[in-house]
Amino acid sequence: MITWTCRPWAELTCDELYAALVLRARVFVVEQTCPYLDLDGLDRACEHLWTADASGAPVAYLRLVPPGAKYAEPSLGRIVTAPEVRRHGLGRPLVREGLRRLRDRHGDVAVRIGAQKYLERFYGEAGFVRDGDDYDEDGIPHVEMVRPAGLPV
Repeated sequence: MITWTCRPWAELTCDELYAALVLRARVFVVEQTCPYLDLDGLDRACEHLWTADASGAPVAYLRLVPPGAKYAEPSLGRIVTAPEVRRHGLGRPLVREGLRRLRDRHGDVAVRIGAQKYLERFYGEAGFVRDGDDYDEDGIPHVEMVRPAGLPV
């Protein structure tokens, strides 16, 4: 059983925030060799969802982005799993839990994401469909995807 923690920005401890930012930097900046500004100004508007390992370090994380902050629709962002737990079955439950929480907060509405292109099939399994052409974001091919309202979580 996975234990999820979800907190709005104002309730994150300094240690929780630091640990989440370390995970994001490990994967999005170091592992993907992509120097970019991860701190995009949206974190304060978001809720932060994660599960941690036995030491308390987050190993799967995402942020719940409210409607109007990045897109008209609510969104999931900064979806990440630590390299050491990949293929351990955390990615799909992480996305499902994020979708469930967005539904609880905003109702049965469409959800939009900006996905790295190589993960298009993964997000497709969660009900997301391509919405537009590929685009470059910080040197990595991306695609916008939308999960229509009305799909079960």
